[in-house]
Amino acid sequence: MRTPVHIKQKNVSCFQGTKFDMALKEIEHGSKEYQQMVQLRYEILRKPLGLDFTEEELAKEKNDILIGVIEDDKMLACCMLTKTKSDTVRLRQMAVHKNLQGKGIGASLMNFAENLARDRGYKNLVMHARKVAVGFYEKQGYKITGDEFIEVSIPHYLMQKKLG
Repeated sequence: MRTPVHIKQKNVSCFQGTKFDMALKEIEHGSKEYQQMVQLRYEILRKPLGLDFTEEELAKEKNDILIGVIEDDKMLACCMLTKTKSDTVRLRQMAVHKNLQGKGIGASLMNFAENLARDRGYKNLVMHARKVAVGFYEKQGYKITGDEFIEVSIPHYLMQKKLG
């Protein structure tokens, strides 16, 4: 069993002068925080497309690295890392609360996720990025590595970053 990583950040300066007292941490599958993570992902990523999660999908997440950004016991943002090869993880289900998008929380979450992956020996991080989010990921150093494709009924791109 892995030891969860937890970083408390006080007065994190994000864009637009907003301050957050947030914790970036690894989430335990099945916990109360995990349930909040599933709910946030549903609201931001699935519900707008008329999709839900299956029990099988959620059960598979038990082996993933689950990451959340929490403030005052509320899930602000989350993502997960799924091992695809011995040296590669895939970023999945990146979601930031709608009212907080564009304030730097997503960038902090990405940095934390990359550091966790690097600390666990991964050399590459890949993702299926929604077309509307490509600009955000490019600012984080990711490169498009394939043609546009459709996944869950919307355009995506395969993106990658070497973690060095």
